[in-house]
Amino acid sequence: MTQTASLPATMSAIALQSPGGPENLVLGTQPLPALRRGEVLIRVAAAGVNGPDLAQRRGQYDPPADASPIIGLEVSGEIAALGETTGRYRVGDKVMALTNGGGYAGYVAVPEGQILPIPRGWSFAEAAALPETWFTVTQTLVMRAGLFSGMTVLVHGASGGIGGAAIQIAKIIGAKAIGVTSSPEKAAYAKRLGATATIDRSEDITARVMELTDGKGADRVLDVVGGDMAAVNIEASARGGHIVQISTLDGGTAPVPLRLMMAKGLTLSGSTLRPQPKEIKATIAEHIALRLLPHLSLPDWVKPNVTIFPMAEASKAHEHMEKRSHLGKLVLLTSAD
Repeated sequence: MTQTASLPATMSAIALQSPGGPENLVLGTQPLPALRRGEVLIRVAAAGVNGPDLAQRRGQYDPPADASPIIGLEVSGEIAALGETTGRYRVGDKVMALTNGGGYAGYVAVPEGQILPIPRGWSFAEAAALPETWFTVTQTLVMRAGLFSGMTVLVHGASGGIGGAAIQIAKIIGAKAIGVTSSPEKAAYAKRLGATATIDRSEDITARVMELTDGKGADRVLDVVGGDMAAVNIEASARGGHIVQISTLDGGTAPVPLRLMMAKGLTLSGSTLRPQPKEIKATIAEHIALRLLPHLSLPDWVKPNVTIFPMAEASKAHEHMEKRSHLGKLVLLTSAD
């Protein structure tokens, strides 16, 4: 292991005392993670808060057997040490990373292939809001569902982390994003990110999509809602469309009009990112680095909104996220930029 200075034996970390409510997240002390072959140790400056974090806290999303039990799937910070066979980065480099767990802590071990440089002009807090959502959307909507220039994508939860990432990735590719939101404030935020139009959830979503697409429907749909929205997505889809199911905030089961789905020749796919092997995650990271990341350093790029909590107040961040009233992402900060 390569390092420029001695590392502490222990670190601060958020421990989950038992599955349940946000109050079960408590700041404590744990040993530094040991580096495996091909891993890099990151001194965490900030950690993003995501839906899977809430599910893990509730006992509904167990980490893989070889992953840290500490909650947290994305971080930014500085490289503190290098494991065997690593060489792409150097100690002291400022990076952001998709983790396999362990983000709510002072240090985290991450496979080197899941690390990306921080875009020029971005703070640690802003960078920590990117990896989990950008990896997820890149893999599902771009690499799997084949979103390309000229398409229209219907984005549910357009003012959240996943929705915001989908809007901005679509903009880079040259696709048009229609955002579904639940308030004028959220609609305005989605448009700032690049949505060409927005629909309020109280409206007839299918009718509005057809109006906005001249009767064609959406070529791609990214859904985080589930439940009854599944049928709406099928009705609002264009012939040959692809619906990507990322989450199920309103329910994990749904009545689906199968005959309409068949008649339109639709594809419905779902995916979870965390259990996938590091090789797949490294491939996603390479795609982001080559095709998407350069745009984020442009002077006129609109950064996502970030709401910051101290790491010690992880429980408050979870409470805030469960209200579903925030814009953009929530981030836990361990140190100042």
